[in-house]
Amino acid sequence: MEERMRFVSRILEGEEMSHVCREFGISRKTGYKIWDRYNECGLEALTDRSRRPVHYANQLPFQVETAIVQLKKEKPHWGARKLRELLLGKFPSEVRVPAVSTIHAVLDRHKLVEPMKGRRTRAQGTPLSTGRSPNDLWCVDFKGEFMLGDRRYCYPLTVTDHASRYLLMCEALESVREETAFTAFESLFKERGLPSAIRSDNGVPFASPNALFQLSKLSVWWLRLGISIERIKPGNPQQNGRHERMHLTLKKEATRPAKSNFLQQQARFDEFVNEFNFERPHEALEMKTPSEVYVPATRTYNGITELCYPFRDRTVLVTSCGRICLHRKKINVSHVMAGQTLGIKEVEENIWLVSFMNFDLGYIDLDEKKLQPLENPFALQKV
Repeated sequence: MEERMRFVSRILEGEEMSHVCREFGISRKTGYKIWDRYNECGLEALTDRSRRPVHYANQLPFQVETAIVQLKKEKPHWGARKLRELLLGKFPSEVRVPAVSTIHAVLDRHKLVEPMKGRRTRAQGTPLSTGRSPNDLWCVDFKGEFMLGDRRYCYPLTVTDHASRYLLMCEALESVREETAFTAFESLFKERGLPSAIRSDNGVPFASPNALFQLSKLSVWWLRLGISIERIKPGNPQQNGRHERMHLTLKKEATRPAKSNFLQQQARFDEFVNEFNFERPHEALEMKTPSEVYVPATRTYNGITELCYPFRDRTVLVTSCGRICLHRKKINVSHVMAGQTLGIKEVEENIWLVSFMNFDLGYIDLDEKKLQPLENPFALQKV
């Protein structure tokens, strides 16, 4: 603070901004920021300001959430909009009363909302499956990148069948971008069919840390194909241990030394896949090879079918920028849902439940023009 006061005092004495900024080693933009702050709030404004957000998304103070629940119990037939009016009179003006959609989400979380007729059960997080039979569960990951002889980095995308250890794919890719992963998986699905579930970590392109429920466009596509998504708990690679063990063998036998270019490296990967599946016996398989245990998937890849929502009022299409349009208002959902059809149902005046396939995503309030997500239906149970 002392340095900022000296800076301001020099300006007050009539020195030029550019000259003072040069002496203090700061940009003119920063200098004017300090000066404007002083003019606005005086010396008190020169203290360090916290960068913590004023409020946190999807998080309410305990007292506010408790009050919402208590009011609903006192007025069981009142909806979120009327309860919000009570809250406005109950709390002092400096307390920010949440939006109607947020209040409705709180009531739903505490099971204080009447289940609507025909409503599908909202999916909950499930533990990791056992994958006892071939194609029950595929495991996917990117083995750590490494440099080829031509100084380009290679990112091997690998997929194994959990039950048989069969190495379904080892593709030398130039990046972890979704576009390349889409192409690789589409070729794999056409060749091998579809599994019941796919297990991955929480990294891109399998998940998007900042997207709705950490979904990615790739995982949304898997869901559309009828494939359940499983994610290991962050920091617990042992939950994908069989796949990680294969990676150790792959790294030792197929990447050291690295080949000169992508074509040569892919040829080396193809040799490794053939040996791993047809020649290498596994103790866990009673010394059988993966090819002796694996059988082709019974579900074939035929693309995705059109979504239908018989228990919703209407369907809406998510735009390329991740929004839906309702009553001439644009509501942001998520960019990973771009091009997808969602089902919506009005559960209260101007409050709409938004669903994707069998999953309820959250509520939108037309007054607030935003989606209030429900509890993550794709999260795994804590272990």
